Amino acid sequence: MVSLDSDADGIVTLRFAPPYADNDERAYLDALAELGRREEPFLLLTVFGGGRKLSQAGEREQAIWFKRTRAQFGALCGACAIVRPGATEAMADVFRRLWPFPISLETDEAAARAFLLKHRRAA
Repeated sequence: MVSLDSDADGIVTLRFAPPYADNDERAYLDALAELGRREEPFLLLTVFGGGRKLSQAGEREQAIWFKRTRAQFGALCGACAIVRPGATEAMADVFRRLWPFPISLETDEAAARAFLLKHRRAA
């Protein structure tokens, strides 16, 4: 299951978690495209179930998205919290090299939201 939701705190939540479906890869890549079209500042909460990997073509499309949206995404996203089973600081360091905003690995969504709210931009 893939979903992309926004809340009143300016947090955009991208979920890629069970129950998995055949069209999840396409839905995830479409959600990335939607994130790339955002024009307002936001905070990103990613929640990954850890049970699915992208195909080689999906990895390639994701890499192209990273390159194409890097400047705008980096300017608009105030911080990113990643909730993912088995995630390591080495994985977070890869994202830290890609993006200019603070990134944190968290064990649960409550901790992730708390991290993000500390980075909310003043209106």
